[in-house]
Amino acid sequence: MTEDLRWAMRDDSPRALFTRACLKIGQEAAGCSAERMEDCVRFMPAPKKIWIIAAFAALYVIWGSTYLGIRFAIETVPPFLMAGTRFFLAGLIMYAIARWQDARRSTWAEWRTALIVGACLLLGGNGGVTVSEKYIESGLAAVVVATVPIYIVLLGWLTGMAPRPKPIVWLGLAGGFVGVAILLAPALRFSSNGGSHPAIGMLILLVSSFIWSAGSLYSRTAKSATSPFLAAAQQMLCGGFLLMLAGFLTGESRRFHPGAVSILSLGAFAYLVLIGAIVGFTAYIWLLRHCDPAKVATYAYVNPIVAVLLGAAFAGETLSTRTLIAAGLIIGSVALVITAQQLKPKTAPPIAATVAPAECAR
Repeated sequence: MTEDLRWAMRDDSPRALFTRACLKIGQEAAGCSAERMEDCVRFMPAPKKIWIIAAFAALYVIWGSTYLGIRFAIETVPPFLMAGTRFFLAGLIMYAIARWQDARRSTWAEWRTALIVGACLLLGGNGGVTVSEKYIESGLAAVVVATVPIYIVLLGWLTGMAPRPKPIVWLGLAGGFVGVAILLAPALRFSSNGGSHPAIGMLILLVSSFIWSAGSLYSRTAKSATSPFLAAAQQMLCGGFLLMLAGFLTGESRRFHPGAVSILSLGAFAYLVLIGAIVGFTAYIWLLRHCDPAKVATYAYVNPIVAVLLGAAFAGETLSTRTLIAAGLIIGSVALVITAQQLKPKTAPPIAATVAPAECAR
């Protein structure tokens, strides 16, 4: 066998798993041996570098821009109803595409997993992000959400899903939480002018980031649909339904007036559904099949930078020196944690770099 096939047989990266699956399918379809399939794999075209660059650019810019899109969308649409409708529509589209591609029907166990993951990642996670932007700026929200990989490493160790973090990882964890403390301390002492309460927004984000992280870890071991597109569609449908239900239970339907929806909010909503969820997630899944998961996970500390720049450019958001220092600490700490894990032996993907299908929730 060639070196490429030997790599595919002993590695556990998404690309290797995908290659082994192709080998198995090809063998069953053609009735040939692994040696015969070697010739097929040898001539499988590798993705062009330009496509990898384009996919990374899409992941960085699109998921980084969703925070600004959320801010514009909730200007005239209540947050829970906006987020719920967004994910339910995106879920319907992705579910139709998955079924059109002959994805098998899901079992009740897989739908149960989708309901739990959708509740954690979409209702508790993205729902919290959406509501928080009623109190804080979109760039600041992205910075706080960047703590998710830190939560995942810590929870993975506490639950026994990952080994005890090494000293350099502990340094990254400490730096991230110091950055959060720098952000939160002044907000707890006073509220900014105009009736805004930044402490409320940041506390909501810290809780929602924790819930998102717990849901991401649960999704690693729970039984879900084989197709990542179908799994994500199910999670969007379930999470979107729960978000809309939360909107009705909190009285948002009584405060929502369709005639008052602005063109800006409507355009932002369409962008979040079609570009933020569907296109962004497609780029993410494609990258996982062709790149190291730790490299794909770099979006976790690039997105906040993109969000801050877009918020300043299009929404007039400003960041104080204190906020910039805290942002540097958080983003730098996340980069340190992911990089340190990337340097570990490749027996399994780094836990902070393994992201659940519903990360399309950005």
